[in-house]
Amino acid sequence: MAQKPESQTSSVKGSGKVVDLSQYRPSKKPEPLPVTFHRRELDTILWLYGRMVGDGEWRDYALDHMKDRAVFSVFKRAGEMPLYRIEKNPKLAARQGAFSVTNNAGMVLKRGHDLKQVLKVFDKKLKLVEK
Repeated sequence: MAQKPESQTSSVKGSGKVVDLSQYRPSKKPEPLPVTFHRRELDTILWLYGRMVGDGEWRDYALDHMKDRAVFSVFKRAGEMPLYRIEKNPKLAARQGAFSVTNNAGMVLKRGHDLKQVLKVFDKKLKLVEK
């Protein structure tokens, strides 16, 4: 058997001191979790999405979860800018409402506390047709 060098054996045998590693490691605050849509909210959005895809108005979507908000973007074609963005911003929950619908120009179409009420902006309105 080969013996260990003297420098390695002495450090193991002579170390009787307990060291707290938190003194030597920089303390990092844990990253905040991104904002997400809850299951019921996502079910409501996907139900609307399915209805609009069936009507041929929407074709693709993207889902983004960021530090401050969650965004469901709707596209007519995948390579274009989103037609609409359904956003959840918890910082605005006490003021204007956490949910909003924004068009591709950045204009807020509807905002509120209840997602189902906000999504009513997509309900079809009856049009007068003359013969």
